[in-house]
Amino acid sequence: MERSDKCLQRELAERFSLTGDAYDFTGATKPLIQEPLKGFKNVFLVRHGLSSWNEDSRIQGSSDLSILSEKGVLQALKCKAALQNLKFDQCFASPISRAKSMAELIWDGRNEHLVFSDSLKEAHLHFLEGMRNEDAKMQYPEIYRAWREDPANFCIEGVYPVVDLWDRAVQAWREILSAEGQRILVVTHKSILRAMVCTALGMGPKRFRAVDINNGGICSFKINEKGEPLLYGLNMTAHLYVDSFRY
Repeated sequence: MERSDKCLQRELAERFSLTGDAYDFTGATKPLIQEPLKGFKNVFLVRHGLSSWNEDSRIQGSSDLSILSEKGVLQALKCKAALQNLKFDQCFASPISRAKSMAELIWDGRNEHLVFSDSLKEAHLHFLEGMRNEDAKMQYPEIYRAWREDPANFCIEGVYPVVDLWDRAVQAWREILSAEGQRILVVTHKSILRAMVCTALGMGPKRFRAVDINNGGICSFKINEKGEPLLYGLNMTAHLYVDSFRY
């Protein structure tokens, strides 16, 4: 007889229960904002669900032509269910359709503000956007190699997309932490999420590929009054596999 989702969730909670919460993490990281906060904040970062270009192994970047696939919509609904018991004060999202649709599905039924911010857009990859990865690798081997292996020095049409991501990640954090409320939801793309996680932890563009976030994956941060972040959840995906899982 197969175990119920509730039994599996209980077993996971027992096996991986928290044994020591980092209550005071003052000085562990640098502040993400100049002005002190009124109190602690919790920020949940969500990557959009599987998209049509994810399924085709196409480079997406800032293109708005890729949309949530059928599986991506299902992942959005699983995220919505997993987060339903948490009261969020605001949601920030990328205006690019695959992330915008994800945010709208998750936020459906809530009355709080849903804000679309350009600072949360994906990296602009110029003529690589829309190309299949294997084609880009063959037609532009040096550019593609730099994108995959040397992101800090990756340059395309005179622009450094990953370096630009870091600037926007800093801007995004300031915008999010300046917002009213204690718990904030953010829905966006993998590359800008990588930049946001890395900037929070004090890592530069060279560490762009040091973290990864799956489609529908969730990261979570605690931010103290000084604006110093603590990462306490990275690429959480249990909700995508256990229907009754709740955060």
